[in-house]
Amino acid sequence: MHRREFITLLGGAAAWPLAARAQQATMPVIGYLRFGEQRADAIGALRKGLSEQGYFEGRNFVFEPRTTEDYDRLPALAAELVARRVAAIFTFPPANAAQAAKAATSAIPIVFTTGADPILQGLVASLNRPGANVTGVSVLANDMGPKQLELLRGLVPKASTIAYLANPVGTGTELATQNVLAAARSVGQHLIVLNASTPAEIDTAFATLARERAGGLLVEPDAFFLARHTQLIVLAARYAIPAVYSGPEFPRAGGLMSYSDDRAESFRQAGLYLGRILKGEKPADLPVLQPTKFIFAINLSTAKALGLDVPPTLIARADEVIE
Repeated sequence: MHRREFITLLGGAAAWPLAARAQQATMPVIGYLRFGEQRADAIGALRKGLSEQGYFEGRNFVFEPRTTEDYDRLPALAAELVARRVAAIFTFPPANAAQAAKAATSAIPIVFTTGADPILQGLVASLNRPGANVTGVSVLANDMGPKQLELLRGLVPKASTIAYLANPVGTGTELATQNVLAAARSVGQHLIVLNASTPAEIDTAFATLARERAGGLLVEPDAFFLARHTQLIVLAARYAIPAVYSGPEFPRAGGLMSYSDDRAESFRQAGLYLGRILKGEKPADLPVLQPTKFIFAINLSTAKALGLDVPPTLIARADEVIE
């Protein structure tokens, strides 16, 4: 090979990574803001929705994550994404993340997933016409309590007292608690509310429910409790308390049972919206979506360990049975 040809080839090879870096630098960036630990399943579902719109991470868009376990840090992280000039911002539950993003920008499109009522939380003007730069998926998590109570009572019908574990600093806690209390009153069930917003307070709450001889436990659908799912499952086993949670990740990890929206579908729908926005659609024209499918999951091994006899009718109602 002649020297000139070799230099030409070498120069071309050196240019390849430079070209790749230049291409990546011009890709749209999707920022995402979340409280609590990273969830691979949620990100996977989000990617799936984006791919259905023709967007593939690393090929024609990149993610810019910001995560924290401190609610007070959310506004600063949202401001970082705005300064980064991202093309769109996606926010995980709780609603605090979406509120922080909305406060940080009125120009960058925001797609949220939230269990709280997005109208009451000031995120959108209405579900059909969100207005401004914000839309997303409302997973109705704060409306799940009555159904969760019904399922728990079907498993422990003789429980005179049932406890409800709530995060007092959660955005949707007040409404979620009111819904559960109203459902309990309607069926004559004695319900006690226990509050926890730190790991130490979760420990204290379980000691209290044992002292109160609660025969069952409902856990509020809050991001803090999702982040502490291992602690909750271990304590429920230690105190031998039948508990119902807000997502199938709990029974899959050894919790007793859960009732929730189809989380994977909700995140996929959010990914679809992000893709449509990258193509030029405006959040104001995209109505807030609500789930149409719900998942009841039960772990029969955990039920057996708790000495519970699960009625066949309850098993028949389950969408996911874990042996």
